[in-house]
Amino acid sequence: MEFRNNEAIYLQIASYVSENILLGKWAPEDKIPSVRELAVELEVNPNTVMRTYEFLQNQEVIYNKRGIGFFVAPDGLKKIIAYRKLNFLQQDLPEFFRSIYLLEISLEEVQEKYEQFITENYELNQ
Repeated sequence: MEFRNNEAIYLQIASYVSENILLGKWAPEDKIPSVRELAVELEVNPNTVMRTYEFLQNQEVIYNKRGIGFFVAPDGLKKIIAYRKLNFLQQDLPEFFRSIYLLEISLEEVQEKYEQFITENYELNQ
């Protein structure tokens, strides 16, 4: 995983975990990798992964079964969608609109590129 400098690493890891849930790789009630396993996989300090898991637990996306590990919450998918949708609408979308306005990109061009993106990245994987 390539980390960006403009966002805390634990939040980037939270996005990684969330994306695995959004893509259905980890379903509700599935056990997710242990703190140690994920730290090794992502080559980060286990304390960073623990901070990520605490953050996701506070968001009610995952929960801890003491002595067993962390699991995707029954409504974890809905929580992720709500949280990320709100973030996107408040932060990313205004910047996107600003860019397409300044660059004079039409909504038709955006639609075409969006459909191409979905076809190339998601429809082939199903």
